[in-house]
Amino acid sequence: MQKQKVIVIGGPTASGKTKLSIELAKKINGEIVSADSMQIYKEMNIGTAKPDSEEMQGIKHYMLDIVSPDIRFSVAQYKTEAKQAIKEILNKGKVPIVIGGTGLYIETLIYEIEFPQIEIDLEYRKKLEETAKKKGLEYLYNKAVKIDKSAMEKISKNDKKRILRVLELYHQTGKTKSKLEENSRKEPEYDYRFFAIDMDREILYDRINKRVDIMLESRIN
Repeated sequence: MQKQKVIVIGGPTASGKTKLSIELAKKINGEIVSADSMQIYKEMNIGTAKPDSEEMQGIKHYMLDIVSPDIRFSVAQYKTEAKQAIKEILNKGKVPIVIGGTGLYIETLIYEIEFPQIEIDLEYRKKLEETAKKKGLEYLYNKAVKIDKSAMEKISKNDKKRILRVLELYHQTGKTKSKLEENSRKEPEYDYRFFAIDMDREILYDRINKRVDIMLESRIN
């Protein structure tokens, strides 16, 4: 049986993903599923480049403004809800277009990665939190790199939640996050067609700076 096609567009901030996806959706009767770990949060508009109703041009977007900033939202939850959105779009006879800059979200979705349901060791987490306060988050980041260099290549030095998760998984299972994900990949449900946007770094940084200025100015006014 032939799998249904889902378009995926990835790329860095300010590379033109939003504009491209909206123009594409208009041409191929598509709807858009965001794969951005910041745009899922309500009220977080400045700095996330979340499209407003005017920018959307009537194209329906999913996975925007779905959770409050004070609520934990896991990658596993994103995968479940994003797949529900894809199914809803396909049932309408339209084309799903997944768009975003969060590589972990996209990878989890297209490779059908299943995350093990591991109960949090609260004592160990408390110990990690205390270590972060005493020695700094970078200390824990470097510790995580020694354990799972592959996973840490996709995690920012400032991403406390994911740094702790890498350490917790290894502490509780004896296996790295990368190995757990490798063992949990399944055959993709859909035929994902992935396109990545590449751009000269100097041009990209200039566009990011201009975008931030515009967002702050519009917020002040």
